[in-house]
Amino acid sequence: MGAQDDAITVEQAAAAFAAEVAYWREVRGLPKRELAARMGFDPSYVSHVESGRHKPTEDFARRVEETLNPGKAIWKRWLDYEAAKVRTSRTTTPLAPRKAEQPYATGAAIIVEHDAARLDYDGRCYRLTMRRLLRNTGGEPITRYLIRISVDRYPGEPERSNAHYREYPLTWDELALAATCRGEAMHWQAKHDRDAFKEVWLLFENDQGRFPLYPGESVWIEYEYSVGDEKWGRWFQRAVRLPTGHLEVELAFPAELDPVVWGTETSMSAEAAPLRTAPIRREEGAIRVFSWTTSTPAVHARYRLEWRFRASPEHGTTQGKFR
Repeated sequence: MGAQDDAITVEQAAAAFAAEVAYWREVRGLPKRELAARMGFDPSYVSHVESGRHKPTEDFARRVEETLNPGKAIWKRWLDYEAAKVRTSRTTTPLAPRKAEQPYATGAAIIVEHDAARLDYDGRCYRLTMRRLLRNTGGEPITRYLIRISVDRYPGEPERSNAHYREYPLTWDELALAATCRGEAMHWQAKHDRDAFKEVWLLFENDQGRFPLYPGESVWIEYEYSVGDEKWGRWFQRAVRLPTGHLEVELAFPAELDPVVWGTETSMSAEAAPLRTAPIRREEGAIRVFSWTTSTPAVHARYRLEWRFRASPEHGTTQGKFR
């Protein structure tokens, strides 16, 4: 197959641009409204671009690149989008328009009744385990659930970070992503696959059958994946995307590293501030565990736990996060 056969479509390029903007906006810890204000756009405009309702413009691409300072990563996606438009204009058969993808079926509504995360570190690798109690409050069955994985080892140095992940991208093999529901393995499907950012649909199905989440039902799902410390880093962020009843986080580190943990929170209307309650520390043999919880967190709130190992030298500013 030739290069033309492998070229991405305009829709794919626009989706890649939107995903890049969303990734860097969240790396910088900016709500959509605040990013739009800094760029001089209407508050809803960033949301429309990220959802695919608005196609990117050159002015938007330049401003968001300047505001988020991602080391030309967003601008490169814009150039890919422009190149795709040029290729499309040269074809004789117009492409059929494609509707913007909706996260869930029309009539579906999902809330998270309980959200629990545990991050284990063994000195070389981080293993994240997520457990969520989901409830379908809508009128249609839910057949998939969207998760995101993103890392940024050098948040203050975007060009260095981009170069690092171009050379050492996250791979599906190293992530070893696995998910279960009702004791059944869940298939999964990649939505966006970038060097340092993945979006994945967890499917309520496997080779043996389907098990949708029906209206009025609640179900626990669990999924886990691994990232080496050369890619993850020393902080862990949770962004509340759906109405959530209770959120908890546990960080488990080797006690011999003498870890210390602190955290911040921010929201659509507030700047970053220390967590209102301190993480609780306990010892489990050779493991030191830090736990933190909150009830009814606001949608769009972000909670970040950071740490350092007093018995181990720092290897530069590092960062890792999951949402």
